[in-house]
Amino acid sequence: PDLNLGTSDGASCSAAVSDALGQVCKAQQRYSWVLNGRFKGGYITRAYGQPAQGVEAVQLELAQHNYMDESLTFAWQPARASQLQPVLQQLIGALLAAGKR
Repeated sequence: PDLNLGTSDGASCSAAVSDALGQVCKAQQRYSWVLNGRFKGGYITRAYGQPAQGVEAVQLELAQHNYMDESLTFAWQPARASQLQPVLQQLIGALLAAGKR
């Protein structure tokens, strides 16, 4: 998938945060996405995500082809990146809003 969200199977963030991020992903049609698929959250997500104490942690892995060439030059592709940026802004906004509840 283009967007890989990991919450350690819901252990590293509240359901409100997870649901808000999922709503952003569902609302757009350009990028494929998955929640707790291949990337479920790395060490930092698992170690520091403590939603009961108000510490929300989510891992986001992005498929490189959405912002760069995946061949030898590995060049940044501003046109591709600029299409991805609004979705990333919406995800960050949703995370901040849901995390304040």
